[in-house]
Amino acid sequence: MSYVLIIGAKSDIAKEVARVYAKNGYNLYLAARKSEELEDLQQDIEVRSGVEVKLKEFDITSYETHEKFYSELEEKPLGVVVVSGYMVEQKLAQKDWNESLQTINVNYTGAVSILNIIANDFETERRGFIVGVSSVAGDRGRKANYIYGSAKAAFTAYLGGLRNRLHESGVQVLTVKPGFVNTKMTEHLDLPEKLTAEPEDVANDIYKAQQSGRNILYTKSIWMLVMLIIKHIPEFMFKKMSI
Repeated sequence: MSYVLIIGAKSDIAKEVARVYAKNGYNLYLAARKSEELEDLQQDIEVRSGVEVKLKEFDITSYETHEKFYSELEEKPLGVVVVSGYMVEQKLAQKDWNESLQTINVNYTGAVSILNIIANDFETERRGFIVGVSSVAGDRGRKANYIYGSAKAAFTAYLGGLRNRLHESGVQVLTVKPGFVNTKMTEHLDLPEKLTAEPEDVANDIYKAQQSGRNILYTKSIWMLVMLIIKHIPEFMFKKMSI
């Protein structure tokens, strides 16, 4: 069975994405910094699913290593799922340029760097799928998280352009826009239960959407309606709101 490359494989969502693809017979490359920390997950998936799981050291912000990383994969993947993310409090990001830069680089610049390389390969081979995990935060800038949101907005726009470019080559590009997800990255937040998804639910939604050829996925699905409303609030009203 073909390989799926998961980038940012130490995140809670990525681990569940790995499990669901493995359960459906795909071999895996799990790419992350300090990838040895994924050894328990590697062994568990191999035992449960009977697929091959390879750990790959990868830093999404070390752009100069990306070409070599991809060229040295033993077998080129059929698909790639980019789940890398970084989020800090907005007030910290707006005061500390290094935090702003890290937010932009992990959520956007690094993803573009590796996906440019992969997209060129997939386009030449005329096959494959690309899944990029963006966020509903990119649908409209809000004072609560506009630095993180702006990076995700850029990633959403990039994925849209990539989908347009690669369509004629038969390469699928899926943009995933989660809302609130119960992960380590959001554990400090008081999240509304009805709007908050579990990582395994997001992973299952991603797999089903990718397999069915979807272009854009909101998960939970209610976020499509929520963001439609938020995007259509007039600016003279929106700038006075705290949402």
